[in-house]
Amino acid sequence: MAATANPDTDALIEMLKALGNPARLQIMQWLKDPEASFAEYEPIADRGSVGVCVTHIQAKAGLAQSTVSSYMSTLERAGLVASTRVGKWTHYRRDEGRIAQLAHSIETTV
Repeated sequence: MAATANPDTDALIEMLKALGNPARLQIMQWLKDPEASFAEYEPIADRGSVGVCVTHIQAKAGLAQSTVSSYMSTLERAGLVASTRVGKWTHYRRDEGRIAQLAHSIETTV
């Protein structure tokens, strides 16, 4: 039996793929409590409203800037994070609404 295209299923698969990478999953865990996870870095803007500067994520992850940018783009395309520009810096925060939808989808689908 062939699978039919379902936008909800496609979105769920994209979110799960994005979280399937250990580094991306770790970043999502850090972003859950940005004040504690990034306490050693001086915030450029309010972490609660705009999130964590990508340079701080890169420094904490110890990965190349291009790798972190790619990872954050993947998480954003999947709807798991939102980005905000503050001057020349991009900040990321979790999209808790989408994460709640993901949890609900897993609960009702799997």
